[in-house]
Amino acid sequence: MFTGILNCDRQELYSNRKAVLREAQARVIGQALRRRMQGEPLQYILGKTEFMGLEFRVGPGVFIPRPETEILVETAIEIVRKFASSQVRKLRILDLGTGSGCIAVSLAKMLPNLEVTATDVSPCALQTARENARSHNATINFIQSNLFSACELRTTSYELIICNPPYVPTREIDGLQPEISYEPRLALDGGSDGLDFYRRIIGAAGNYLEKGGFLIMEMGFNQYPRIKEIFRGSGKFDVIEPIRDYNDIDRVVIAQYVSSAKG
Repeated sequence: MFTGILNCDRQELYSNRKAVLREAQARVIGQALRRRMQGEPLQYILGKTEFMGLEFRVGPGVFIPRPETEILVETAIEIVRKFASSQVRKLRILDLGTGSGCIAVSLAKMLPNLEVTATDVSPCALQTARENARSHNATINFIQSNLFSACELRTTSYELIICNPPYVPTREIDGLQPEISYEPRLALDGGSDGLDFYRRIIGAAGNYLEKGGFLIMEMGFNQYPRIKEIFRGSGKFDVIEPIRDYNDIDRVVIAQYVSSAKG
């Protein structure tokens, strides 16, 4: 925390242990410590966080990117690279619920031959996402939309739809660590069983995917079997083996759109 507040690296901080803080610096650190002791996330105090080796602005009203979501991005990169070998035009990707824009910006930076569209229902999140895109010189089409509700989405089909949806069951949210209470509940609450958004996304995604395209989503602990059943029940997707995270938990579900029937 101190390196971020004082705008120095760790080595500089340790090598100047006897340095006396200026009054303004001491005041800023004191305020930051009080906020942290009250449970406010460090990322909000600093106004930034790191994701995929890039720095992203974050603040109240915007969900803080997690390390696990990097696995979602890495999975998308692998899929896109396989796709790209057989495509002439730029691939089109849709990031649903972009939040800080970390997924969309990371993909646009690491895979320049893409057309990236990112949506969010929150104007606050979209403003932050646009700022992050500008700071990284990433070209992204941002649209305010509640999942697929925006009319602009109906004129395009995508090779890949990616999403880190809210997946915490409603009853569990209040029991999470205090820091999470500072984050937007809208980005956490997945309904009574945590799967509301999976049902909505899976039910509609076929209308926005090219045949053979992919829908990939992050998921929570022990949710994969039920999500797999939702996919199978739609009759439109082949589900591929999930990707596990660093704790050997199923974290990313991958499904390929195989039905030619729209609707």
